[in-house]
Amino acid sequence: MSNVHINNFENGHIHFIGIGGISMSGLAEILLTKGYTVSGSDMQDSPILHKLSKDGAHIYIGHDKSHIAGADLVVYTAAVHDDNPEIIEAKLQNIPLMDRATLLGQIMQSFKFPIGVAGTHGKTTTTSMLSIIMQDAKLDPTILVGGELDAIGGNVRTGNSNYFITEACEYVESFLKFYPYMGLILNIDQDHLDYFRDLDHIYSAFFKFAKLIPSSGYLIGCNDDPRVSKLLTEMDCNIITYGIDNASNWMASNIQYDKQGHPSFNASYNGQDMGRFNLNVPGSHNVYNALAACAAAYAMGISPDISREALKLYTGTHRRFETKGEVGGITVIDDYAHHPTEISATLSTIEKIPHGDVWYIFQPHTYTRTKKLFDRFIDTLKGVYNLIITDIYAAREQDTGEIHSKDLVEAINKNGGHAIYISSFSDIEDYVKSHAKAGDMVITIGAGSVYKIGEEILNK
Repeated sequence: MSNVHINNFENGHIHFIGIGGISMSGLAEILLTKGYTVSGSDMQDSPILHKLSKDGAHIYIGHDKSHIAGADLVVYTAAVHDDNPEIIEAKLQNIPLMDRATLLGQIMQSFKFPIGVAGTHGKTTTTSMLSIIMQDAKLDPTILVGGELDAIGGNVRTGNSNYFITEACEYVESFLKFYPYMGLILNIDQDHLDYFRDLDHIYSAFFKFAKLIPSSGYLIGCNDDPRVSKLLTEMDCNIITYGIDNASNWMASNIQYDKQGHPSFNASYNGQDMGRFNLNVPGSHNVYNALAACAAAYAMGISPDISREALKLYTGTHRRFETKGEVGGITVIDDYAHHPTEISATLSTIEKIPHGDVWYIFQPHTYTRTKKLFDRFIDTLKGVYNLIITDIYAAREQDTGEIHSKDLVEAINKNGGHAIYISSFSDIEDYVKSHAKAGDMVITIGAGSVYKIGEEILNK
């Protein structure tokens, strides 16, 4: 229903199906602050839902047609299907339906300077870094981030200015419903192959996203990524590049790491020294994320001094190489990595940190990703010792029986690897507790529920 707009329902009742999602909950929070009545349903309870309820939203656990009573508009996520009872009832009652990305795009339209952070990897961290810089620069932005950021008290912040910043996800090309004045493209890689045919299809989606930026707007992209570099040459808006290896507007040099794997580097803009930056998050990939954030901030007129101080204080978003705690001298870390490129970055980060043995617990995320990127997972994981792989996290998919974690373990070990398969989380906890010793590190890897293993190890 293309003529439906959120502005038509001012102070109305908006119902969210799947309100517990990280983006949906943020949109619900924004509408609450704008005076809308908000209700929503989700299959599982969560702290996010508790916060929404406390802020005035009417929350239902489970889906039922009665939940949409009185709704003027129903918003749904891509994971909600046509057989959902609330979708069926909305259609029967002729209540307008709107998907999440359309709502987000319409909210962006109400700001003069909307910013979309796109890329296969690093969106949440870069959005968080830039958000904190903008806050410290007193721009008072409205922020929607795909993770829990302590500096804003969660995943959303409602500001009172012309600035809006959000992640721009390429899945099902949802970011093509956005209205960015400034866009960041961090990288373009194979992913979401349950929707995209191939890398060319993925590239075309990012190309279309970049074309949404007006000629007076800004596109910031990584010149070290060959596909992003190519895309930048095909746009007619203001282009700003960043990189480490290839000549770019913003460049990092003299990169060094401390004992926690935190990088420091010299930044330059068009050859001009912008000072030395010290990050409080580990890994070389975060040098790229920080450069992207600095480039975007500078284009907004923010001094590099403000960016430098803000980045020094940024300690990460939850589930992004997050140290969960220590028990018996064993450090427990959780990381959201679920793509071979992201896992490689995690492994590289660990190499820069002094440690004893490392116990890796990997939960593959979606059957499609595991199957389509199978060989890349093997290449990434075949050199990892003490690797435990548990069952694939289905997320939005159904198990067709075509792929299993056991297949991954078998292929890794055939290629000289050292993986074992354990299905039960409690069995994994017992295994780690009987093998790990003081000075060791336990890291849970994946975008699903694998983080619970680390939490239980700490609790017990």
